[in-house]
Amino acid sequence: MINLPLNNCFFFYLSYAGEGMSELPLADRATIANMSPEYGATMGFFPVDHVTLQYLKLTGRSDETVSMIESYLRANKMFVDYNEPQVERVYSSYLELKLEDVEPCVSGPKRPHDRVPLKEMKVDWHACLNNKVGFKGFAIPTESQNKVAEFTFNGTKAHLRHGDVVIAAITSCTNTSNPYVMLGAALVAKKACDLGLEVKPWIKTSLAPGSGVVTKYIERSGLQKYLNQLGFHIVGYGCTTCIGNSGDINEAVASAITENDIVAAAVLSGNRNFEGRVHPLTRANYLASPPLVVAYALAGTVDIDFETEPIGITKDGERIFFKDIWPSSEEIASVSSLLC
Repeated sequence: MINLPLNNCFFFYLSYAGEGMSELPLADRATIANMSPEYGATMGFFPVDHVTLQYLKLTGRSDETVSMIESYLRANKMFVDYNEPQVERVYSSYLELKLEDVEPCVSGPKRPHDRVPLKEMKVDWHACLNNKVGFKGFAIPTESQNKVAEFTFNGTKAHLRHGDVVIAAITSCTNTSNPYVMLGAALVAKKACDLGLEVKPWIKTSLAPGSGVVTKYIERSGLQKYLNQLGFHIVGYGCTTCIGNSGDINEAVASAITENDIVAAAVLSGNRNFEGRVHPLTRANYLASPPLVVAYALAGTVDIDFETEPIGITKDGERIFFKDIWPSSEEIASVSSLLC
């Protein structure tokens, strides 16, 4: 629901409410609230409820302090108790979002608000190749869309096509401090490693969380080694790829892109993907959750339908699909519970 204050010509506030609130974890609330500039708001507010109290306990507040806070909030009618009848609140205007309608998406290839449902990614990508040059177009001639650029990487023959990933970065942003998605990315890496999948060596991979706490809980979970195995080593803390600090890509890869006019791709978990910002040679840049960054690094291309095409093939010739490496909510919750 939207709450617009009187001075809405300068500020735009979103106040979240509804039946689904009680089921929304704090990490997701924090991610959504802090990403408000990406969906056009000044601030996103969530109600103070039992989830807030759980967070206070988790972060070391005493039972007495939490009880005092709850009493104060209840006395001032600022606490939402979902076990009690809910008061109908009046807002300037309303928007309704059904949580069951939310589906996996990425954003791109040139703007953070150009949402692409994951199941439509391959179709959307080919449309971008065909469309005239613009936010959703590269104007690649039909006869050139299947071009293969061959090059040599460290003595081994390799090739690039339109849509091939050359940068995959889990980079500092709000969602990179969300334990749920970070542990999800680590579990994707573990499942991939257990199945024998690898990331192509010329894809520049990196992990730059926003906080050292992320390093601690991933290491405590025993999952960092799997991220390392796929090339997602911790390179630092703070903004990296989505503000252009991605660094150089391999010279042979760069030459293959420029000499053959290849539309190479970057996939990152940041919040900015304007053309030329991530890297001058990645004309297509997609924003994705940390687990999806790992998945696209393994696939090596954005030109893929995860539902019907394999994400990789093992040395034994076994076709591995997206569903084979994607962790369930229960798996993530199980790892998360061990860290408390």
